[in-house]
Amino acid sequence: MNTPTITSMQEPFTRDRIVEALQAMQPDATIDDAIERLVFLAKIETGLAELDRSEGVSHEEAKRRFGL
Repeated sequence: MNTPTITSMQEPFTRDRIVEALQAMQPDATIDDAIERLVFLAKIETGLAELDRSEGVSHEEAKRRFGL
Protein backbone atom coordinates (compact mmCIF):
# COMPACT_ATOMS: atom_id res chain seq x y z
CA MET A 1 0.00 0.00 0.00
CA ASN A 2 1.41 3.36 -1.00
CA THR A 3 0.36 5.63 1.85
CA PRO A 4 1.92 9.08 1.79
CA THR A 5 3.79 10.13 4.86
CA ILE A 6 3.67 13.53 6.42
CA THR A 7 7.32 14.11 5.50
CA SER A 8 6.63 13.44 1.80
CA MET A 9 4.34 16.42 1.37
CA GLN A 10 5.48 19.50 -0.50
CA GLU A 11 4.70 21.69 2.49
CA PRO A 12 4.89 19.30 5.46
CA PHE A 13 2.62 19.49 8.41
CA THR A 14 4.15 21.46 11.18
CA ARG A 15 3.80 20.32 14.75
CA ASP A 16 1.31 23.12 15.32
CA ARG A 17 -0.86 21.99 12.39
CA ILE A 18 -0.83 18.43 13.70
CA VAL A 19 -1.80 19.58 17.19
CA GLU A 20 -4.55 21.77 15.74
CA ALA A 21 -5.98 18.84 13.76
CA LEU A 22 -5.92 16.61 16.84
CA GLN A 23 -7.50 19.24 19.07
CA ALA A 24 -10.38 19.60 16.61
CA MET A 25 -11.29 15.94 17.13
CA GLN A 26 -13.94 14.71 19.53
CA PRO A 27 -12.70 14.17 23.11
CA ASP A 28 -13.44 10.44 22.89
CA ALA A 29 -11.39 9.98 19.69
CA THR A 30 -9.09 6.98 19.70
CA ILE A 31 -5.49 6.78 18.57
CA ASP A 32 -6.78 5.00 15.46
CA ASP A 33 -9.13 7.94 14.79
CA ALA A 34 -6.22 10.35 15.14
CA ILE A 35 -3.99 8.37 12.81
CA GLU A 36 -6.79 8.05 10.26
CA ARG A 37 -7.38 11.81 10.38
CA LEU A 38 -3.69 12.67 9.97
CA VAL A 39 -3.29 10.23 7.06
CA PHE A 40 -6.41 11.71 5.44
CA LEU A 41 -5.03 15.24 5.78
CA ALA A 42 -1.65 14.10 4.45
CA LYS A 43 -3.35 12.63 1.38
CA ILE A 44 -5.17 15.90 0.77
CA GLU A 45 -1.90 17.83 1.04
CA THR A 46 -0.22 15.38 -1.34
CA GLY A 47 -3.06 15.75 -3.84
CA LEU A 48 -2.92 19.53 -3.68
CA ALA A 49 0.83 19.44 -4.23
CA GLU A 50 0.30 17.21 -7.28
CA LEU A 51 -2.22 19.68 -8.67
CA ASP A 52 0.26 22.52 -8.10
CA ARG A 53 2.74 20.55 -10.23
CA SER A 54 0.06 20.04 -12.92
CA GLU A 55 0.04 16.30 -12.23
CA GLY A 56 -3.70 16.14 -11.67
CA VAL A 57 -6.36 14.50 -13.79
CA SER A 58 -9.15 16.56 -15.32
CA HIS A 59 -12.75 15.91 -14.35
CA GLU A 60 -13.46 14.60 -17.83
CA GLU A 61 -10.48 12.22 -17.70
CA ALA A 62 -11.57 10.92 -14.29
CA LYS A 63 -15.07 10.27 -15.64
CA ARG A 64 -13.59 8.46 -18.64
CA ARG A 65 -11.42 6.28 -16.42
CA PHE A 66 -14.43 5.32 -14.31
CA GLY A 67 -16.55 4.70 -17.39
CA LEU A 68 -18.97 7.51 -16.64
